[in-house]
Amino acid sequence: MAVTDAAIDKIKQMILSGEVAPGDRLPKEADLAERLGLSRNSLREAVRALALINVLDVRQGDGTYVTSLEPRLLLDTMSFVLDLHRDDTVLQFFEVRRILEPAATAMAAELMTDDDIDELRVILESLPEEPTIEELVANDLRFHQRIALGSGNSVLCSFIESLSGPTTRARIWRGLTQEGALAKTREQHTAIYEAIAARQGEVARAWATVHVAGVESWLRKALD
Repeated sequence: MAVTDAAIDKIKQMILSGEVAPGDRLPKEADLAERLGLSRNSLREAVRALALINVLDVRQGDGTYVTSLEPRLLLDTMSFVLDLHRDDTVLQFFEVRRILEPAATAMAAELMTDDDIDELRVILESLPEEPTIEELVANDLRFHQRIALGSGNSVLCSFIESLSGPTTRARIWRGLTQEGALAKTREQHTAIYEAIAARQGEVARAWATVHVAGVESWLRKALD
């Protein structure tokens, strides 16, 4: 593992130094191994490891390329890790959501274009009058994802999307068991939308905090 770690570090340094850029193809295996002073086996293990975390893209018969290195792509790996969470950590995910989502919502109020806001309204209005729990949760996810995208920060957006998976089960559970969950969700989404449409960043932040904290508070009581 120490040899493989060293190989990974050398490839990382090639990327950081600009010797290879996003989208570039790495030199042939034999040439790269010689250049980096590595055995071909160590190089293969390093390439395999970096491919698993979406830093490299191995294309059969074509070579190995550096990926786009976009945050969304690199943070896909974190999504996989988060999907393995234990149920007793779900409250911690909500705590992180409560920190990140209000900030993203305030930023979205300043940065979303009029067309973006219209798209958010369409998502809001697409929720049926009497939705199923699945429709309610799916609409909730789309609504928050669109706001996160509207923050203009791809890293923040990727973090928020990564947190969606671990909290989905709790959202479904709440929808099934808490009286008035649909009305609360619809009311709070509308308030968030209206604050964004009015370009009131701090009001939007406050409503987003209320929205996430409400689910978190319900979950704390349900788990007691």
